[in-house]
Amino acid sequence: MADVTLANLNMLCVRYLDRTEREVHLPLGPLYLAGALEESGFEVDFRDYQMVERPDLFADQAIAGFLRDPADVLLVSCMANLLPFTLLALEVFKREYPEVFVALGGVGAAGVEQRVMDLCPWIDAIGIGEGERSVPTLVRAARNNHDLSGVPGIAWRDGGQVRVNPPPPRIEDLDGIPCPAYHLVDLSRYAGINVITSRGCPYQCSFCSVAPIWGRKPYLRSPESILTEMQLLHDRTGADLFLFQDEYFVSSPERVKKLCLAIEESKLKIRWKAFGRVDQTPIPTMEAMARAGCVEIRYGIESGCDRVLSRVAKGFTATKAHEVLSEAVGIFPGVDAFYMWGFPFETADDFQTTLLHMISARTMGVRILPSLLSLLPQTALYEELKDSVRLEFFGELFPEYMLTGHEVCADGRVEIPEEHRRIYDFVAAHPELFPGFFHVDVHNNVLPKYRLLQKFGFYTLEGRTELLGAEVECCGAHSSKN
Repeated sequence: MADVTLANLNMLCVRYLDRTEREVHLPLGPLYLAGALEESGFEVDFRDYQMVERPDLFADQAIAGFLRDPADVLLVSCMANLLPFTLLALEVFKREYPEVFVALGGVGAAGVEQRVMDLCPWIDAIGIGEGERSVPTLVRAARNNHDLSGVPGIAWRDGGQVRVNPPPPRIEDLDGIPCPAYHLVDLSRYAGINVITSRGCPYQCSFCSVAPIWGRKPYLRSPESILTEMQLLHDRTGADLFLFQDEYFVSSPERVKKLCLAIEESKLKIRWKAFGRVDQTPIPTMEAMARAGCVEIRYGIESGCDRVLSRVAKGFTATKAHEVLSEAVGIFPGVDAFYMWGFPFETADDFQTTLLHMISARTMGVRILPSLLSLLPQTALYEELKDSVRLEFFGELFPEYMLTGHEVCADGRVEIPEEHRRIYDFVAAHPELFPGFFHVDVHNNVLPKYRLLQKFGFYTLEGRTELLGAEVECCGAHSSKN
């Protein structure tokens, strides 16, 4: 019997009228945690819900079978889009296994940990901060029925009261973290092999849900450490395509060029994809990336209107973004640009300016990935707006980041099947927990912009290659496709 069951419920799943599309990506965060647990002497029973193969993926019996016969401690990782599903599934699980200690991790409950604990008495603890430093202590205390007051970085129950312990200090030496427990999974079954080069991002983009989790303080891995891991994965699996998932990959042109030089000198025959930043990728940096095997770069442009860019603290202008995109298409085989729409302060003129920017970039050969604003609870924008706007649940249109796989998509709109309606009833009843599913001013802000996007080929069957065919990718993950 294992000491702890660690279950990954993060996945990219989009249902259409005639098919379901899934991209199975390496669950890197949970595997880092598994590595830390094993280094602390625990035997880990690792389970990845992405590996479940059945047509009714979200049926009660599917999740029940996935979680059957766990260890005495169950740790579950999920993101915000699957937080409602995860909470309801764990309620059912706890009824069957009342003696199992259930802890929730990942970024799904970020910013609402205490509210989740108040609403969901079947959750015993929620992790806050980097798990490598807190979760082994939590597992040890839970297995021995010890007081949890000394476990850093958790929300927990002290009798009938929810307490929140301060998080541990950030891990500054990322090279010293135990390697992800790759031996616990079949690497050949994953579409993309993810690697991180940093944790944290210092930029102030007000809509971003990732940077606040790390306190906007980045720490970086050395090129030697990154290359060693890539070499290991290449030798073990033959992988020749790597996905750099972290937002701060281009922390500086100098650091990127140093990593690129290390890749070139290693003679490792690989290709890779990465996120870029408009003000950190001058032409020499992009050329160095291409020489080292980068085949796709992605930029978060977000808006083509300088007023909106300033309002959300992007730190560059629309003209600069256009210049960098036009340079990038001459260097990389693939260039993607994310644009965000639905800001409540974005006027019709602002949005039309953005639309022209999108169309111009598309004409240059950039793949355009628009996404509807998602006001996640840890974002600065949500904090700024939550007391002055009314959140509306509109069950026909969800932000791409919040698609779960329960709904059925068609032409950008969604339909909620009756068998899953209870999940969305749960969401609609708790906007304070799940604001990312909600909108601001559906009829005057969201739908007019949606119709204009359709007019120009987005969110339509004709525009499927622009958006619907890439909707899984719009959730923020790289495509593994060549």
